[in-house]
Amino acid sequence: MGRTLIVDDDEDMRVLLRSTIDEANRGLRVVGEASSGEEALTIRPKLDVDAIVLDHRMPGLSGIETAKALLSKEPGLPIVLYTAFIDEDVAEEAQRLGIRRCVIKGDMRGLIRALRDLCDRECA
Repeated sequence: MGRTLIVDDDEDMRVLLRSTIDEANRGLRVVGEASSGEEALTIRPKLDVDAIVLDHRMPGLSGIETAKALLSKEPGLPIVLYTAFIDEDVAEEAQRLGIRRCVIKGDMRGLIRALRDLCDRECA
């Protein structure tokens, strides 16, 4: 329960996310990390995950493009778009694709709440 894949091109952010999720514990744990959308698409099938934390602005595939590819193969996959750059257009596109939550980078409590909520719903 609470198995999470982190996708972010910034290594420091991945370390911070891993630490935050590990510290939050209560059933949440990181089972994989990817530094790009392309890498996420490659490793996702090899991992048993309950949720994906996905950066939006990355070189190569954006978070939205990565989510679109993931969700085309696994509709309903719980994805949290975690980004410093969110506007109405991004939020609307995320919702249209089926991304479950958008959380602003830096809102670690909000991220943990979103993961717990998604994992509780999906794993119940």
